[in-house]
Amino acid sequence: MNVGFAGTPIFAAAMLASVLDAGFDVPVVLTRPDRPRGRGQKPAPSPVKELALDHGLALLQPESLKVDTAQAQLRSYTLDVVVVAAYGLLLPRAIIEWPRYGCINVHTSLLPRWRGAAPIQRALLAGDSESGVSIMRMDEGLDTGPLYATARIAIAADDSAGRLEQKMMTVGARTLNAVLERLATGRVIDATPQGDAGVSYAAKVDKREAVIDWSAPAAIIDRQVRAFAPAPGAHTSLGGESLKVWRARPVGGYRHTAAPGTVLAIEADAIVVASGDGALQLELVQPAGGRRMDAAAFASGHRLAPGSRFGVRSD
Repeated sequence: MNVGFAGTPIFAAAMLASVLDAGFDVPVVLTRPDRPRGRGQKPAPSPVKELALDHGLALLQPESLKVDTAQAQLRSYTLDVVVVAAYGLLLPRAIIEWPRYGCINVHTSLLPRWRGAAPIQRALLAGDSESGVSIMRMDEGLDTGPLYATARIAIAADDSAGRLEQKMMTVGARTLNAVLERLATGRVIDATPQGDAGVSYAAKVDKREAVIDWSAPAAIIDRQVRAFAPAPGAHTSLGGESLKVWRARPVGGYRHTAAPGTVLAIEADAIVVASGDGALQLELVQPAGGRRMDAAAFASGHRLAPGSRFGVRSD
């Protein structure tokens, strides 16, 4: 069976790698055009492009698939199905319905919950106890197509977006290949329509959401820190300088009357900070222009003391 592939970031590269490892023929790979990255902002290939080039696969990087020439390029390949994983471009109906088995999407949520661009981050921000991977037959809607398969994943109390994505790579690869193997044998796979109950939308992350509001409960800030690691990184300010918080956890039963953002204690391995409800223990931070470091080391190097105050959203 000839499998086309469309994807861009690391998660998509993991899906492509699993398709190749399973022995499927991949005549062509689509990925987004090179984008500026890093401090030099030089155009750099996506993880999917790097993997495709490593395997000597044909590669297409159209700016849009709505253009006739781009569609014609893709149609020049004989494909039974196209796997789409975090591609970043909309597929027009002419492409969705063109392959023998259509296009199937690997989506990082339990659809219909968290349709849209940032399902992992939204699940963490909402405090969901589980998420998962859905394999969907694509239609023209936003993640509205019928489901071939789903796989559930429990969300641990310390899961960050990066860690949860790693879990989804493993589960997603296994679930995707099971669907492809059934298609390859010619067996009919029933696709179950998504219900109307429980629909929610995962809007794209706005960098402003990553600013820590210390007046929020500690549990909410903890979710924010985990949801925005590794990107864009939850951050606050101290003395006018930005400080990213990479790892933190609520301190159970901590009572105080201090203003939100106030440093309550400097411990051997953490900084305890007052929030609107409870307190948060900062464990791993990164000052602007610096490296990640233990919060206690940061406190020592900056002579941080109880009574110091981190910025709030209104700064």
